[in-house]
Amino acid sequence: MTRLRCAILDDYFDITLAIADWSKIGDRVDVTAFTEPFVSTEAAASALKDFDIVCAMRERTPFPRQLLEALPKLKLLITSGMRNAAIDTEAARERGVVLCGTLWKQDPTAPLTMGLILELTRGIGRENARMHAGEPWQKFCGIEIEGRTLGIVGLGKLGSKMAGLGKAFGMNVIAWSPNLTPERCKEVGVGYATKEQLFATADVITIHVVLSPRSRGLVGREDLARMKPTSYLVNTSRGPIVDEAALLETLQQRKIAGAGIDVFSVEPLPVGHPFRKLDNIVLTPHLGYVSEDAFRAHYGQMVENIDGWLKGTPLRTLP
Repeated sequence: MTRLRCAILDDYFDITLAIADWSKIGDRVDVTAFTEPFVSTEAAASALKDFDIVCAMRERTPFPRQLLEALPKLKLLITSGMRNAAIDTEAARERGVVLCGTLWKQDPTAPLTMGLILELTRGIGRENARMHAGEPWQKFCGIEIEGRTLGIVGLGKLGSKMAGLGKAFGMNVIAWSPNLTPERCKEVGVGYATKEQLFATADVITIHVVLSPRSRGLVGREDLARMKPTSYLVNTSRGPIVDEAALLETLQQRKIAGAGIDVFSVEPLPVGHPFRKLDNIVLTPHLGYVSEDAFRAHYGQMVENIDGWLKGTPLRTLP
């Protein structure tokens, strides 16, 4: 039997081969982990042209039609999660590539979002840095979130989880999304608001909608202009949901108190990006889904997916 080759992409922690039991397929598949990102589609095509199986981590490496057409041996493409906007699924299926995903046992994005809110309002990381730098006393005077209003854009699985966290911290929670109903808000135990009401009244606004053609640019210049000068915006969903140019201008002009951003239109965030020069924005490099527990679950399922596909019964095929 000819051995197959499997590529694991974007293993930037260099832990993938140790965090899952790849020996389960070791008698049939040779596994190679790539710890550095590809600088271009052409570089990805050159590196992956001899691989039969590719395991992708979220949208770190895009798979447009151009790349898929340059991978003649590719037969199985697995992504973490059950959707990946960076994969041209139509092109993949046209080429007979089987698409599989992995399921979230739990999602660490909501706790990270709460961490960004606490950093914005209490300056924990800033004061930690000052303490390590030898500063004697605090400089940042924070605010309490108890009693303040948390506005959630999107009340699905993650948005509902954020609602629970917000209420646990004593916040008043309201929500809006294009398809959200008052009945759904009642189920979750939060207040229903129009988009205009949410942006005008919330002290902290957090975004939890899926990126789609409809949600791209969902939070625009007019929405940011409605925010109070004391309010904060947090985005741990996807960068293009927010008009980044408008957000940059809003922060530069200090029209809002600040922002906590984990996701960007271009990732990794370019070193020269003006966001990096602002003191009223907290930046994290797309940490939302990144935890040892999540990686263990996703890569373990990827091994199962490969084993099932080799046996003729693919698991967790993408819809």
